[in-house]
Amino acid sequence: MRGITEQRGWLDGLEIGPLDPSGIEEVVGVLARGMLDNPVHVAAFGEDQEARQQRLRVLMSAAFRARDLSHAIVARDEEGAIVGVCGMMSPGGCRPNLSQQLLLLPTLLRLGPRPAARVMSWLGVWGEHDPEERHWHLGPLAVDAHLQGMGVGGRLMQVFCAQMDAARDDAYLETDKPINVRFYERFGFRVVGEDNVLGVKNYFMHRTGVR
Repeated sequence: MRGITEQRGWLDGLEIGPLDPSGIEEVVGVLARGMLDNPVHVAAFGEDQEARQQRLRVLMSAAFRARDLSHAIVARDEEGAIVGVCGMMSPGGCRPNLSQQLLLLPTLLRLGPRPAARVMSWLGVWGEHDPEERHWHLGPLAVDAHLQGMGVGGRLMQVFCAQMDAARDDAYLETDKPINVRFYERFGFRVVGEDNVLGVKNYFMHRTGVR
C-alpha cells in the first residue's frame, strides 16, 4: 500500500488525455479486469471468472469497434501504461444504428446463445431508459483492478465534468453498484430512475451541465 504522500504524488503524475486508437486493446484489458465483478457482468456471463473476463474482453473490444467511443479519455501512469478509462458517447450516439447493430451481431454469437440473449436483454433495458434530450453518455468508466480506490476514477471524472461544463452539456450514465451511485453523486449526478437488469438493480443517473 502506498502512503498518503506517495499516493498523492503518484496521482499528480498521471496524465489524463484522449484515447489514441493504438491503445484500444490496452483499454479493453483495463475494462475487463476493472469491471470483472460488476453484478450485471456476473449475471450475464456467469460465475467462472476466467470465462467472464474473456467474454467481457470480446464484448468491450466489439463495442469500441462498433460504437463512437472516439471521445474516450484515459489515465496513464508515469511509465505510459493506461490505468483508467472514461468512455463517452457524443449526443445522438447512444443508441446503435443498424450498421452498428450488424457489426455487433457476430460478437454476440461468439459469446454463446445464453450470454448473447442476456446481453441483448440487458442492453434493451438500458435503451428504454436512455433520455431523448441532448446528452453525453458516460461509460464505461473503469480503473484497473489493482489500482481501484486510489483516486484515478476521481481524476477522470474531474476532467469529464470540466468538459461537460465548458460545453454546457448534460450527461447521463447507468450503473449497477450502490457504491458507484455515491461516487457519481460527488460529481453532480443524481438518480433519475431504477430498473431490474438480469435480476440486478440498476441506477440511471443524470447530470445537468453548468449553464
